[in-house]
Amino acid sequence: MQFLRFLLKVISLLILASILFFFWASSSTLKKEDYSKILKVETPISISNDSIYSIVTYNIGYLSGMTNNRAVEKHKTLFDSNLELVKKKFRVLNPDIIGFQEIDYNSSRSFGINQQEEIANLGYAHIGQVVNWDETYVPFPYYPISAHFGKINSGQSILSKYPILEHTRIVLERDKTNWFYRDAFYLDRILQVAKIRLDNMKEIIVMNLHLDAFNKELRKVQFEFVMTKYDNYKKEFPVILMGDFNSDPTYLNPIINELLNDDSLGNAAFKKENYSLTFNTDVPFERLDFIFYDKSQIEMIDSRVLEEFGEASDHYPVYMQFKFI
Repeated sequence: MQFLRFLLKVISLLILASILFFFWASSSTLKKEDYSKILKVETPISISNDSIYSIVTYNIGYLSGMTNNRAVEKHKTLFDSNLELVKKKFRVLNPDIIGFQEIDYNSSRSFGINQQEEIANLGYAHIGQVVNWDETYVPFPYYPISAHFGKINSGQSILSKYPILEHTRIVLERDKTNWFYRDAFYLDRILQVAKIRLDNMKEIIVMNLHLDAFNKELRKVQFEFVMTKYDNYKKEFPVILMGDFNSDPTYLNPIINELLNDDSLGNAAFKKENYSLTFNTDVPFERLDFIFYDKSQIEMIDSRVLEEFGEASDHYPVYMQFKFI
């Protein structure tokens, strides 16, 4: 009887400890008003174009390379070397606008380095930042404990050499099939929208998104919502829609084909009969990352998948040069 009482006491304490851990770990570290910001950086700006602009979309995978989401202990040297590689490549490429997904601002998994700030110092004075993952402690991957993400402060960023006039964070529909504990620790899927004024006083809308990776039906719902926003914006402005769509043209009824089959839209570095892959960077087998634009307002000059970024992320960036019609 004494042993049974002791066992019940131990079980009760474990349950209480689990409940306390759950509420502590899933609590936020930031104020809600900090989830969407326009920031300015004091940095020299290098602009060398003649009404021809360049833009990149990059799921940077918090610079974890091919270790992203894998249950392996990661060392700071990995993140330092990947950051230096990315900075080196962007110095040479010198795009005017960069849209990032999965970029860390202050996360334990990437050793607290503000990756946005490090890259912005290359010459991007204007930043649109949206946080989509803010947790005190994320116990994933589940084992070993040394591989846990820990504190997460991560999101999507638009870095620009030109002023960001307006900036919006739009949370896309969540997965209602998630168990409550998974949902408590799961990131928001975000549509980030920035209005940018270029040097000819032309204003452009840049839509940076990251659709759900695991639920095909939810991804379709999110996509349809994004397209209603796109249709509204294009009535007034040239629009570039880009990001990680988590949809490959070879999937069964992929939502990405709705854009690829739309004759009014152009897309960067993609031809149906021959296109480069963006995921993964070890052995590429999918095209998940795209840049789309309205062909009636924007003309593409050049585009390519930036394979020279190597395994800094598990995704390759996509690059496009363009001008206005």
